[in-house]
Amino acid sequence: MGNKQRPLLALIFVLVIAAIVVLVQFPIRLGLDLQGGSQLTLQIKQTDQKREITDKDLEAIQNVVEKRINALGVSEAVVQTVGNNQLLVQLPGVKDPQEAERVLGGTAQLEFRQQANKPEVQAQLQVRRIELAGLQEKQSELAKGNDEAAIAANAAQIKQKTAEIQALQLQLFESVGLTGKNLTNAEPQTDQGNEWNVAIEFDNEGAEKFAQLTKNIAGTGRGIGIFLDNELISSPVVDAKYGNTGIVGGRAVISGNFTTKTAYELAVQLRGGALPFPVEVVENRTVGATLGRDSIQSSIYAGVVGLSLVLIFMVVYYRLPGAIADISLLIYALLTLATFALLGVTLTLPGIAGFILSIGMAVDANVLIFERTREELRAGKSLYRSVESGFYRAFSSILDSNVTTWIACAALFWLGTGLVKGFALTLALGVAVSMFTAITCSRTLMMLAITIPEFRKPELFVPKTEVVR
Repeated sequence: MGNKQRPLLALIFVLVIAAIVVLVQFPIRLGLDLQGGSQLTLQIKQTDQKREITDKDLEAIQNVVEKRINALGVSEAVVQTVGNNQLLVQLPGVKDPQEAERVLGGTAQLEFRQQANKPEVQAQLQVRRIELAGLQEKQSELAKGNDEAAIAANAAQIKQKTAEIQALQLQLFESVGLTGKNLTNAEPQTDQGNEWNVAIEFDNEGAEKFAQLTKNIAGTGRGIGIFLDNELISSPVVDAKYGNTGIVGGRAVISGNFTTKTAYELAVQLRGGALPFPVEVVENRTVGATLGRDSIQSSIYAGVVGLSLVLIFMVVYYRLPGAIADISLLIYALLTLATFALLGVTLTLPGIAGFILSIGMAVDANVLIFERTREELRAGKSLYRSVESGFYRAFSSILDSNVTTWIACAALFWLGTGLVKGFALTLALGVAVSMFTAITCSRTLMMLAITIPEFRKPELFVPKTEVVR
């Protein structure tokens, strides 16, 4: 009997060691309510072209925001709709809400345009730029004094002149249909002069359009207008050597006096895609751990006390099987936490609730098994037959209860959002591991125990008064 259990016992031992290693190497992630982070509320703004925001529009905006969050490296962020024109974004562990606002709030409408041959517009543009430079120089001089009215008036002129320049730039550069929709990748990089830029790659259609665009303006002195949200960020010219074929290969570089941070943020926005509607960040705040350190410690103490009472009850009431169940329960908790860490599950307060609930279900499985075993012993069967029948007869009940729980978890995960999904996921994983430990660990340890003569006493399984001899 012992030889049959040794391979399973070795498997359990290996799993326990592996679980300990996983928990050491991959600490469990904590959610926004446990570790704090950033929370943003995004207001979706209607446009003149499309005034009605549909459910599909909301879903598209949500997908773009989630892609940008993934590019930021934020795990288990919560992105959910609020009403029909807002998104609530929770970013666990993010301590710089301003960076999150820049990345998530920008629409990132990228477009490559061809500079037209309009000398009169170009001349007006040059005049406006000279006037803007003069106003900026004047603003620097005014800043040295205390005339706030003059400073404000000059700032208003600068704003107006900037708007005039942007309007002239839109007239000077013509659309050729090459936009951010044609991008397949965008990465920040440095050139030979250690200047930051963004390297981009086009799809097949975009590569053809880019080749044609560069062929049209090669050697003409006219440039490619690279616009982000209708603002010109760069206007490189194309060398005459590309006059026959244009720049082929589907790759280009966007330059524009980028810093490390701005190049990275633009790359993230371009990879995530453009927002179909402009959005405005109406609330941006840093969130502390809502439970607080004292509350978390209190929760841990409560969990330890509750678990200890369950372990004591199992030993007192079920005797040797109860002690074996306690060992299985500890193995279950270790394996479940390791599964959370390995799969990258972010633990939130509802997630902890799901985990604790699954512990109760793990105990419930052992209770079913041991009650069936007692029934067999009372009926006068041998110890081995009673234990074997106990596991066999309880299996269908355990399976049925777990399947119904999984169905409920699937519904919560499919239809729920955010923290509800976390509860469903942790509960489903916990139930799966509990079934393994109840059927495999408890059974292996029980079968191994009854091979030891000192443990082959019916009174260790059921009170003497209930044993039929």
